Amino acid sequence: MIKKLSLLAGVVLLISLFYNVLAVRAYPLPQLPTVSVPTVTGTPSGVIITVRPSQNEDFINVRSGPSTLYPSVGVLLVGQTAPALGRSPGGEWIQIEYPGVAGGKGWVFSVLVSLSPGQLSIVEPPPTVTPQFTATIDPTLAAQFVVTQQPTRLPTFTEPAPLTIPTYVENTPNQLPGGIPMGMVIVVLGVTGILLTLFSFIRVR
Repeated sequence: MIKKLSLLAGVVLLISLFYNVLAVRAYPLPQLPTVSVPTVTGTPSGVIITVRPSQNEDFINVRSGPSTLYPSVGVLLVGQTAPALGRSPGGEWIQIEYPGVAGGKGWVFSVLVSLSPGQLSIVEPPPTVTPQFTATIDPTLAAQFVVTQQPTRLPTFTEPAPLTIPTYVENTPNQLPGGIPMGMVIVVLGVTGILLTLFSFIRVR
């Protein structure tokens, strides 16, 4: 009986030792790496635009196309950079990477940014946005503001009546009609009076 118990205890001991060995092999302790793990950092390559300082605004508009006719899709702050992708045919606008918008691209005015050295290819502009409505003018309302200028008739030329120049007869003072001086008439009358007086005086005597 004692031998059987000793044999059973030995079997149990061997089984426990075998189980501990399997447990150690199944779950090894984690080890920290002994070398440095390199980190991946991305740097933009190619031509880079940098927003120039402005006296009026602290930002510039990013548009969906190379013109002010295209809507604004965002802004870039002064000093902010972005990779340049191309330029407009005239060179006035620069296409940049602009994540967060349709296509991930936008356009900025070249005067407002500075470019790093490099070559930019010409990019054809996208089609302009068609307006959702067309402005129409009510002809009745517009007619109220139309001023119709009446034509001015030119005055007609009427020939004036012939000019009649009046004539004046010069009358000499102390002169009767016919050119007889008034003094002569007075002398004749005086002489006649004297003669009549003498004749009457002689006749009375």
